[in-house]
Amino acid sequence: MTDITYHTPMKKLSDATEYNGIVYTAGQVSEDLTLGMKGQTADVLRQIDALLAKCGSHKSRILSATVYVTDMALKPEMDEAWMAWVDQARPPARATVEARLGANVLVEIMITAAQT
Repeated sequence: MTDITYHTPMKKLSDATEYNGIVYTAGQVSEDLTLGMKGQTADVLRQIDALLAKCGSHKSRILSATVYVTDMALKPEMDEAWMAWVDQARPPARATVEARLGANVLVEIMITAAQT
């Protein structure tokens, strides 16, 4: 039986969990909520890079991503940051959903990735 690894466990969630060679991240939000959509997205993706590295993975190993945005009118700005970051030779399956998020949070992203 493979053990589950919990990264930065808190009372209600962990930043990421690992099981059987797969990494699951919690929804990540920007650390700087004064930024616009493109800036917040870039900040979230930077955090995801660090989290994947901590879990023995990389953005080229992402299987799927779910992106939550507060306003679909801002989706092109999110896409611009995403396209500058994503491994274009290995783009993951992705869904983008409009959702109510916390105060000043414009985007939240969670991913599933294979370990390297």
